[in-house]
Amino acid sequence: MARRCPTCEGSHTCHRGSLRSNKARDLVVRRAVLKLIADNLAVDRGDRRVFAGLSFSLESGNALVVTGPNGVGKSSLLRTLAGLVSLSEGSLNLHGAQSERSVAEHTHYFGHQSAVKPALSVKENLAFWRDFTTPAQVSNFDPKEYVAQGILEELGIGHTSELPAAYLSAGQTRRLAVARLFVSPRPIWLLDEPTSALDANSEAQLIDLMNDHLRRGGMIVTATHTPLSLSPLQSLHLEALSIDDLAPLEEIG
Repeated sequence: MARRCPTCEGSHTCHRGSLRSNKARDLVVRRAVLKLIADNLAVDRGDRRVFAGLSFSLESGNALVVTGPNGVGKSSLLRTLAGLVSLSEGSLNLHGAQSERSVAEHTHYFGHQSAVKPALSVKENLAFWRDFTTPAQVSNFDPKEYVAQGILEELGIGHTSELPAAYLSAGQTRRLAVARLFVSPRPIWLLDEPTSALDANSEAQLIDLMNDHLRRGGMIVTATHTPLSLSPLQSLHLEALSIDDLAPLEEIG
C-alpha cells in the first residue's frame, strides 16, 4: 500500500525526489546570478596599447584562466579588474553585485608581490587586510569565513602568527598572502601566477581552496603558465597586438 506523503498530502507515489531536483535547479539558478561582463576592453600603459577589443563573461562558480606570452597584458587585465589600472575603452559590469560598490570592491587581487609588511607580525598583517578590505556580501556567494589564526593553521603557518613577517621564508610569505583572501571574503579572486614560490603540497592545497571557492559561488580570474586543476574552467588566450592595432595610438601620440 502506498504511504501517505506528508509533503503532498496524497496517498499516491511521492514525488519529493522531483521536488528536490527542482530545488537543486533553483539553487543553481540563484548561484549563477553574479555575472562579470567585460565588453570591448582596451588598456594603455604609458604610450603603448597593451590590449584592445577584449570581451568575455564569467558567471559565479566558474574560473577563467588567462594565458599568453609574456608582455601580452595578462597582469594588466587582472590589475584592470582590480581597479588599479584604468580602462581606455570598453566597460566592466558585475550583474547581481552590491549596486553601491564598484566591480573592484568585489575583488581580491593576489599579484606577483605578496603585499606583506615585513615589520608587522603575521597576525597583524592579516588584521590590516581584514580592516582595509571590507567584505562584499552578495546573495549567491556563501564563503567560508576564518579568523586569522584559523586560516593560518589551515595553511600550515599557524606557528608563525606572532613572528614578524620579515622572518618568513618565500613559501610562508606566499601562504600569508593567500590567507588574506579569507579574512575578508569577496566573491572574485584575481590571481597572478598564484602557485609561484609554493611547494607541491602547498600548491595542491591552494588548488583545493580555489575549487572550494568556486563551489561556494565565487569566481576566479587567474593568469598562469602552469596548468591548474580547476572546475568548471574557461580559457582566454591573449595574443600580442598587430601593427594595425597599435597605429591609432601612435597617431594620437
